[in-house]
Amino acid sequence: MNISDRAGFDTLAIHAGQAFDPTTGAVIPPVYLTSTYVQDGIGGLREGYEYSRGGNPTRTALETQLAALERGIRGLSFASGLAAEDALLRTVLAPGDHVVVGNDVYGGTHRLIRKVHGAWGVRHSTVDLGDLDAVRAAIEPGVTKVLWIETPSNPLMKITDIAALAALGAEAGALVVVDNTFATPALQQPIALGAQVVVHSTTKYLGGHSDVVGGALVFAPGQEELAEQVTFTQFAAGAVSGPFDAFLTTRGIKTLGIRMERHSATAQLIAERLAEHDGIARVYYPGLESHEGHELAARQMSGFGGMLSIDLAGGGEAARRFAESTTLFQLAESLGGVESLVNHPWAMTHASVRGTEAEVAESIVRLSVGIEDANDLLADIDEALARL
Repeated sequence: MNISDRAGFDTLAIHAGQAFDPTTGAVIPPVYLTSTYVQDGIGGLREGYEYSRGGNPTRTALETQLAALERGIRGLSFASGLAAEDALLRTVLAPGDHVVVGNDVYGGTHRLIRKVHGAWGVRHSTVDLGDLDAVRAAIEPGVTKVLWIETPSNPLMKITDIAALAALGAEAGALVVVDNTFATPALQQPIALGAQVVVHSTTKYLGGHSDVVGGALVFAPGQEELAEQVTFTQFAAGAVSGPFDAFLTTRGIKTLGIRMERHSATAQLIAERLAEHDGIARVYYPGLESHEGHELAARQMSGFGGMLSIDLAGGGEAARRFAESTTLFQLAESLGGVESLVNHPWAMTHASVRGTEAEVAESIVRLSVGIEDANDLLADIDEALARL
């Protein structure tokens, strides 16, 4: 099926890489649960498929879909978001190289750079990416190889000016990478703003149903050589997504656009309600005019997303009680599913960055707003706050 590059987002989400089966006419392409492929003589590969670590038609379909949504030239699907990040970093970094990363980045990303690649001799600087002067000062020309951006950030929902940082990265010759997990391509297009690589935990909004773990990289036009190099790293190291995981992710992506509309609308209502509550010291949500990144988010994004965090006035103990008191908001790691989740980053997702520049205050609670009835979610929050 030939889909125009100018097709709308929802059309691409449903049709890119999703041609019907030519043998049976099945609307949904088959899931290729195979490890290997018969060859037409030695080296006679059918459609280039040899062994499923190197390629699988179901994974190819997902990768085509991902590249189309981010307007990139190639997508790669991995076993997890961190596997995707690691493959990229291992490809572009060597001992002695330097990475600049935000001070409100996902704890697993910071841990990967600090502990895994740090043990290999890679250095990093953790800075406030909203302070362009601080970023400029942190960059070491010729040595800083990666400028890692996460916007909105996890968990304080900081909004970073992708275009401005992309310009700084270009000046320094650093690869500009944007983690687009929270916004998704439905709300934000980093490549159009100058990013060279986009990374996703597809476990989150792209999969959208809390039933699959995965990750992805999408490469911007002009990054063909890097895409080939990372493809080799993926093949050589083997952190690929399995065919059924790829299928589940593709299925989730087809409803991404309409889900993000609902996530965003309900999160806005909840943020506005929480901003008026005496027990909440601060609400971190870019859809609020009080958010310091609101104007930038309104320019850079088409919606404000389904993630928000709150700072409990009662401190860490109040945060813990609140997180353990909700019903519809289930206490769990992860985010981005159709069901609402609550998380205490200090003790859960960001425990690994305690004592670092990326440490999260104990009073912070993160909410992943699902697509349940908004009134039910508001009532659940009100009841939990009443118990504090």
